[in-house]
Amino acid sequence: MRSLLFVPGDSPKKLQKGLESGADALILDLEDSVALDGKPQARALTCDFLKEAGALAHRPRLIVRVNALSTGLTEADLDAVMPGAPDAIMLPKAEGGPDLTHLAAQIAVREAESDFADGATRIIAIATETGKGIFALGSYAGASHRLAGLTWGAEDLSADLGAETNRLENGDYADPYRMARSLLLFAAAAAQVDAIDTVFTAFRDEAGLRAECLAARRDGFTGKMAIHPAQVGVINEVFSPSPEALARAEAIIALFDADPGLGVIGLDGEMLDRPHLMRARRLKARADKLG
Repeated sequence: MRSLLFVPGDSPKKLQKGLESGADALILDLEDSVALDGKPQARALTCDFLKEAGALAHRPRLIVRVNALSTGLTEADLDAVMPGAPDAIMLPKAEGGPDLTHLAAQIAVREAESDFADGATRIIAIATETGKGIFALGSYAGASHRLAGLTWGAEDLSADLGAETNRLENGDYADPYRMARSLLLFAAAAAQVDAIDTVFTAFRDEAGLRAECLAARRDGFTGKMAIHPAQVGVINEVFSPSPEALARAEAIIALFDADPGLGVIGLDGEMLDRPHLMRARRLKARADKLG
């Protein structure tokens, strides 16, 4: 998934616009974008939308962001939306492998109740929204076979830290958030799941969004969350392998395949070894998924 667009679960109009946005996935939000007294209605609307959109021949992946485990609202969220068969549940303010295991058990019960295949519902965890969560990033590996991706958040983390802001005057993230971003990449690599970059809140700043997407792709993120449909096109473009990059990856793979015993190959005046082959295969796999 290149683009994952947040859509408030209590807005039929925005849910419909999400379908038309071109996003690879929609994050149907029951958490921050929905007021407490509006959550029952949002749950019902989200379940109806899941059933309607899930029946479409061509659709984005449908992910529901539930409320954090600490709120006591998660089980009610799952009770309401699991009959709609979401592709994944997004867990905010996750604080390590035990949270993931706990959520996975709750999902498994509801899959059984709805006669869904065990493991059909995946989990994406937002793993850096609290200070406690930072110290637990190494615990996601092996915590659940449902884990499909890890992402990070700077807004809630800055609130947890009591910070005045999470960005410098030039727009770059301040040091605590740069560290959280880097550690999230390592955690995703350790768990062998996708690393998904956080949102870019200045949705009218296309140049800033593009620069942040390019930096994320460079460092190993496979996609980025969006808060506005206008951001989807840039995200999809940047996280789609270019024809030139794909051609080079295929050339590297072909040279190694031609002589599996080689440890090093030469291409365009550059010596390339096994790490380059691994990167080429990962890029090729992403391109194949995109068709």
